[in-house]
Amino acid sequence: MRALPDPLPSPADAVPTTPPPPGPLREFWLGFSTNRGALVALCVFTLMALAALLAPWIAPHDPIQQYRLQMLMPPIWMDGGDARFLLGTDELGRDLLSRLLHGARVSLGIGLASVGLSLIPGVLLGLLTAFHPRWLSPVVMRVMDVMLALPGLLLAICVITVLGPGLFNTVIAIAIGSLPEYVRLTRAAALAELGKDYVTASRVAGASTWRLMFSAVLPNCTAPLIVNASLSFSAAILEAAGLGFLGLGVQAPTPEWGSMLSSARDYIVRAPWVVTLPGLCILVSVLSVNLMGDGLRDALDPRLKRVS
Repeated sequence: MRALPDPLPSPADAVPTTPPPPGPLREFWLGFSTNRGALVALCVFTLMALAALLAPWIAPHDPIQQYRLQMLMPPIWMDGGDARFLLGTDELGRDLLSRLLHGARVSLGIGLASVGLSLIPGVLLGLLTAFHPRWLSPVVMRVMDVMLALPGLLLAICVITVLGPGLFNTVIAIAIGSLPEYVRLTRAAALAELGKDYVTASRVAGASTWRLMFSAVLPNCTAPLIVNASLSFSAAILEAAGLGFLGLGVQAPTPEWGSMLSSARDYIVRAPWVVTLPGLCILVSVLSVNLMGDGLRDALDPRLKRVS
C-alpha cells in the first residue's frame, strides 16, 4: 500500500518565529560595546585595577625603601638608566615603579571608598526627601544647597582642616563633597517615579513606605546613579590628588600620586620623569573612568540607545 505524502504546511506554520529578546545583562553589554572608546577604557582601567590589587607581589621593590646611591636615576630607556629600576628613582632614591603601583592602590581605593560613603547616605536622604516633601525635603535640600555653594575641592579642604590630614579623613572629606549630587539626583529620579501607575498600585495594595522606597522606586532609579557614581569616581581621584599635592591628603611616606607630584615639583627640570609619570597615571585613570561613564550612559539611558 502506497504511503500518503505529508500534508503541506499551513501559512501560519510558515511564518518564522521571532527570537526572544535579549536579557538585561546582554542588552546592557550590547549598548556598552557599541562605544569603542568605552571598551578601550574598560580594558585600560581593568589593567590598572589588577596592577593595583597585585602591587605587593609585582612591585620590584619596597615603595618606601631608599637607595641613596641611586637618587634621581632616569628610566631604563634613557642614558644612565639601570635595569633594577625600570622607571627610575625619585629624589630620595625610591623606585618609581613600585611607588606608582602602590600609589594606584591608595588613589583608586580613595575613589572607591569615597563614592561608597557618599552614595549610600545620598540615596537614602534622596528617597526620604522625595517621600516626605513637606517637612523633611525643605530642610535637607537647603543644607545641600549650602554645600553646593562651595566647590568640591574647597569643601574637602574645609573638612580636612577640621579633621586633620590623613588617609581616612581624606575619604570622608571627598565623600562629604560628593553627597549633595547623590541627594539631588536620587530625589529627582524618585519624584519622577512616584507619579507612575505601578507606585499607585503598590500603595493601593498596602505596601509600606520603606517597601515602596527600596522595592519599587529605587530599582528604577539605579541607571542615573550608576552613571553619576562612575563620574564621581574620577572626580574623587582628582580631588585626592589635589589634596595630596597641597599636603592635606595622604601623608608621607605612603605613596600617593598627588603627594608624589608635590614632592617632585622642585625637580621638574632636572628629572622630569619624577613628575611626568605620576601625572600620566592620574591622566590615564581619570580619562578611562570618564570614557567608561560615557559608555554606561549610552547603555543605561534608553533615550541615548542607538537604533540598530
